[in-house]
Amino acid sequence: MSNLSDRVSYLKGLAEGLKLDTDKNEGKLIDKMLELLSDMAAEMDELREDHEDLSDFVESIDADLSDLEDVIYDDEEDEDGEEDEDEDDNLVEYTCPHCGEEMTFEADSFDFDEDYLCPNCHQPLFPETPDEDGDDEE
Repeated sequence: MSNLSDRVSYLKGLAEGLKLDTDKNEGKLIDKMLELLSDMAAEMDELREDHEDLSDFVESIDADLSDLEDVIYDDEEDEDGEEDEDEDDNLVEYTCPHCGEEMTFEADSFDFDEDYLCPNCHQPLFPETPDEDGDDEE
């Protein structure tokens, strides 16, 4: 029983001690007010219990979510505790200087000695430029 219920019971006891005449208006009013207070205290008890149940349930969900996050984020970390490289981090985007065609390359498998041609205009993607040392004649 909650503190509210105890207090309502105390008020009911006081009213009974006063021997109020429930046939008169004042007695009826006080009797109905005490009934209302009793009903409100009972509702508050139910709400408190429901709130405690809901709070326990939310804590349970929070614990489950925490466990799930541990599983998910542990998969993305290596033995040193560092995150694994994202697959998109290995891709390099490049735009053809001749036609503007956009393409992507895997940085790990890119060979700088190979001549790459644009799949759209078939021009060299990386045209040769004269050496900056001045070895080439103009």
